[in-house]
Amino acid sequence: MVRRRRRAAGDAAVVGRPGLLARWRGWQRHHSLSAAESLARILRHPLASATTWLVIGVAIALPASLWLLLENLSGVTERLDSPAELSVFLVGDATLEEARGLADAVGRRGDVGTVRVLAREAALEDFVSRSGLGSVAAGLDENPLPHLLIVVAGDPSPAAAERLAAALGKLPSVDEVVLDTLWLQRLERLMSLGRRAVQLLGLLLLAAVVLVLGNTIRLAIESRREEIEVIKLVGGSDAFVRRPLLYTGLWYGLGGGCVAALLLVGGALALAPAVAALAESYGSDFRLRGPGLLDSMQLVLTGGGLGLAGAWLAVARHLRGIEPQAL
Repeated sequence: MVRRRRRAAGDAAVVGRPGLLARWRGWQRHHSLSAAESLARILRHPLASATTWLVIGVAIALPASLWLLLENLSGVTERLDSPAELSVFLVGDATLEEARGLADAVGRRGDVGTVRVLAREAALEDFVSRSGLGSVAAGLDENPLPHLLIVVAGDPSPAAAERLAAALGKLPSVDEVVLDTLWLQRLERLMSLGRRAVQLLGLLLLAAVVLVLGNTIRLAIESRREEIEVIKLVGGSDAFVRRPLLYTGLWYGLGGGCVAALLLVGGALALAPAVAALAESYGSDFRLRGPGLLDSMQLVLTGGGLGLAGAWLAVARHLRGIEPQAL
């Protein structure tokens, strides 16, 4: 009799234990209910939620707008970029025949595109035409300018142009080598510095977003302390309690990402006419490029990821301290 009762109890336990499919469906249902409930809780307080979304959106939009500005400026510098041109000034007593011989030798280098000889007379005429100092040049007893070579580098990259300039400066009869695109190289380095600064600022602001979201979730945990104690008292796991709070952080993050995308699109639309008018005054067809659909989606997903990260940190820290009181 005892064996029959134990066997019947074991069979009842097996029958009463939910199967894998039932547990999967229950897990899905709880996810759906947690997402809907957390969104409903947020929408019950529209003013506070909108303020949180706005704070998150501004924090995300600031580094994103600076990065977008740098990308637009990069497009401008690409249009301004040209093959690296070097002016090779010869020593004052170098003859025109020596200049032409040196030009032939330089032209045979693999890292040189073209070489052109500019005689001192032609150089003086070019200087007078560009500067308008014809009266000063007419008063000179002799031409102070030397013969020079105009060398176009085969590789327009700044590093290759600098290496070519250093090599040409060591040649005989060469007095000085001037890299005419040096200002473009400096501009490129400034752009690189700007990108680094924007990345650092972005990391700081994104960390601030995580802290803001963490504090928001902490307040949500404190407001639901009694509810969490009851859930744990009846056997609810930490994962069961954690799930709605993670969805709360996700909704806050996604909303902040949407606000950031709207701020960037609105700012680009507001600035586009003024930028176009400025570009036209300089004879350029440059147009300000705003965030595209992919950029906007990245902002929204970034906000959602930050929301989950902030919620997870807050829940992991504060949920452990909430335990049901012993009766």
